[in-house]
Amino acid sequence: MLQEEINKAVEVLRSGGVILYPTDTVWGIGCDATNAEAVERIYKLKGSVNKKGMIVLVDEPTTVGRYIKRVPEVAWDLLELSDKPLTLILDGAVGVAPNLIPEEGSLAVRVADHDFCRGVVRRLRRGLVSTSANFSGEPTPTTFEEIAEGIKSGVDHIVSTAVEGNPTRKASSIMVLHEDGSFKILR
Repeated sequence: MLQEEINKAVEVLRSGGVILYPTDTVWGIGCDATNAEAVERIYKLKGSVNKKGMIVLVDEPTTVGRYIKRVPEVAWDLLELSDKPLTLILDGAVGVAPNLIPEEGSLAVRVADHDFCRGVVRRLRRGLVSTSANFSGEPTPTTFEEIAEGIKSGVDHIVSTAVEGNPTRKASSIMVLHEDGSFKILR
């Protein structure tokens, strides 16, 4: 079942599609992080122009280096030692769709602790965009049942709830971490 869901999701993503899928935190809307048209579709679906609301999920800490010019040394420790979902906003975004990068040039990245998400990233060989499955300004749904019908009908594929696992049902912690090691905790 898991492999079938990964295969179907990757097929949709490779064709420029948008998926609704479970993560280690909450349900997300996602696409291939290198596909600008798909990223734009997500902004339109959510009714958002906020580039700071999109995260790129990766499968392991070392993959972060594909999308950030110079990863601060302390970031490796944070990613390895964090015992709960942690999103790092790092300077120097590269290798993703330009409309995914805010004006300051940073990128939000998280190592997904979820079999489905890791499997998709590995098979796709690219980062997976992740943003909460809600319209901008609305509360983040914590279960599949809470996701608005307009979101569900606006994606190309909905991943089976059978691969949901045991999500935290709350958004990840977020830390802005600069090259010089200075940081700010946002959530």
